[in-house]
Amino acid sequence: MSNEIKNFQKDVIEKSQEKPVLVDFGAEWCGPCKALSPVLERLAEQSNAEWILATVNTDKNQELAAQYGVRGIPNCKLFSKGEVINEFTGALPEQTVKEWIKKSIPGKFAESIEKAKILLKEGNTLDAKVILEEVLQGDINNSEVKVLLAKILLFEDTAEASRLVQSAEVTGELLELSDSIKMLGKYLNGKEFEIKTKSDAKTDYQEAISKLKQQKFDEALELFISVIRTDRNLDDDGARKACIAIFKYLGEEHEITQKYRRDFGSALYI
Repeated sequence: MSNEIKNFQKDVIEKSQEKPVLVDFGAEWCGPCKALSPVLERLAEQSNAEWILATVNTDKNQELAAQYGVRGIPNCKLFSKGEVINEFTGALPEQTVKEWIKKSIPGKFAESIEKAKILLKEGNTLDAKVILEEVLQGDINNSEVKVLLAKILLFEDTAEASRLVQSAEVTGELLELSDSIKMLGKYLNGKEFEIKTKSDAKTDYQEAISKLKQQKFDEALELFISVIRTDRNLDDDGARKACIAIFKYLGEEHEITQKYRRDFGSALYI
C-alpha cells in the first residue's frame, strides 16, 4: 500500500493541524481497496497539495482501526485539526469521490469565515464585515461569504446585498438566509403597498414595512402578525412571507424570533 504511514500521531494528527489529511483504511487482500487507491492517488496529485493522502493497513493496525470505528473497508476518513470531519466507505466512482472531497475539504479561508460567524453572533458586525470582505477578495466565488456579507449589508446597501445573494449558489440553511435577504430586500428597495383596497389591515401593513426599514423588528412583527389575523390574503400573503423572512434573517435562536414564533403560529390557524 503506497503512502502508508508509520507514525499515526505525527503523520495524521499533527500533520492535520497544518492541512487536511485523508486517511485510506484498507488491506492488501481487499479488491475494492485496490480499485479505490489509484483514484485517491490521482486526486491527491491534482489537488496542488491542498490535502495529504495517507493509508493505513488495517491488518497491521487493528487497534487503530478499532479506535476509529473502521467496520468495513475501504474506509476513508478526513482529518482536520486532529479530528475526523467526514468519511465514506466503499470504492466510490472517481467523480463521486472528487465531489465529496470538494465538499469536505475546508477552504483556506475556513478559519476566517468561522471567526466572522462568531463575531456576527456576538453582534460585532463591523469586524465581521472587514473579515468577510477580505476573504471575498481572495475567494470571489465563495457563496457562503457572499450571503453572510449580504446579511450585514442588507440595511446599509440593499442593492449590493441583493447583488451578492443573486450570484451565490447555496443550499440548506444558507439558502433560507439567502431567500430571506431577497424577500426583505424587496421592501427595503422601496416596495410600497399601493394596491387599491378597502382592507382594514392596509394601514398596519404599511406601518409594518416602515418599521422593518428602521430595523425595528419587534414592532414590524407585531404589525405583520396583526395583518395575518385581519386579512391574510393582503398583498398575496405578504405579511406571512415577511414574518418568515425576518425569522430566517435573524436566526431561529434569536430572542426576537423566539418571542414571536408562537404568536405567528397561532395567527396562521385562527
